[in-house]
Amino acid sequence: MKKLTTAQIEESLEKLSGWSLEGDIIVKSFKFKNFKEAFSVMTRIAFECEQQNHHPNWENVYNNLTIKLNTHDAGGVTQKDIDLAQTIENIVNK
Repeated sequence: MKKLTTAQIEESLEKLSGWSLEGDIIVKSFKFKNFKEAFSVMTRIAFECEQQNHHPNWENVYNNLTIKLNTHDAGGVTQKDIDLAQTIENIVNK
């Protein structure tokens, strides 16, 4: 998968509320009602990650979840990351 240019990434992020480019990753933090809700969403995301064969770097502290996406093999952000970010948005906003 080919690494996207900064312009391509920024254009894609315009459609993904709250996601930002930090170096060679895209990142977003989410806040949930409690740990149970955060972990439930993480579980749903995990199943989608397996299906897409693309896995995030993420950190969960109580009700906060930070997700960082990039494609290690490409050395930056690819369309796989944008697609997974959109999937994550769909899950969180259900």
